[in-house]
Amino acid sequence: MSFGIKLEAVTVEFDGHIALSGINLELTAKSVAIIGANGSGKSTFARLLNGLVKPTSGKLSVLGKSPTVSEVGFVFSNPDLQIVMPTVFEDVAFSLTGKKLSKDEVRSRVEAALGAVGILELQESNCHTLSSGQKQLLAIASAMVREPKVLVADEPTTLLDLPNTKHISNILHELPVQQLVLVTHDLDLAATCHEVVWFDRGVIRKSGNPKSTIAEYRKSFD
Repeated sequence: MSFGIKLEAVTVEFDGHIALSGINLELTAKSVAIIGANGSGKSTFARLLNGLVKPTSGKLSVLGKSPTVSEVGFVFSNPDLQIVMPTVFEDVAFSLTGKKLSKDEVRSRVEAALGAVGILELQESNCHTLSSGQKQLLAIASAMVREPKVLVADEPTTLLDLPNTKHISNILHELPVQQLVLVTHDLDLAATCHEVVWFDRGVIRKSGNPKSTIAEYRKSFD
């Protein structure tokens, strides 16, 4: 498999505020965690990867080309922001709008996505009656139904208790994507990834081995 995220001198500026400054980074690990304090630039970085944010300057490529929503799935920290339809099945199917698929193809894709995250039996349920963990699984299924090659999850466990956090972590790492990027404050979740990148005030403070990067990050608060 060929996968990779590459940034060359990427700067992102919003109304005079520099969110990311001259970022040079190449990520080829199967799973990558992005850590850092609030305002460090990690969420801006996440949104770069599927085109929600554009570089002010520099060059960004995902899988060797400019990122697109069709190839890079995105899961927001609050799943309620992604729910747009009444039932679980309808909500996941909505992500296929414009794909010109037959009803049978849509059903097959939706059921496969729901099955991959373990909530196929909830397909007729009202989305707003789901638990927080189930809503996050729904958000993941809605992203995965488009069969993205890269999945970016921005704080996917921030609203969850420990059992659900562990469950979501396991599900994310089992998904059939070429590359998984987790933006998280949860250092235990970050430690499950192959590589960790630490953002600090718009620049990369350290990247590489999860154990050493997380240890240095923790030490910075001593």
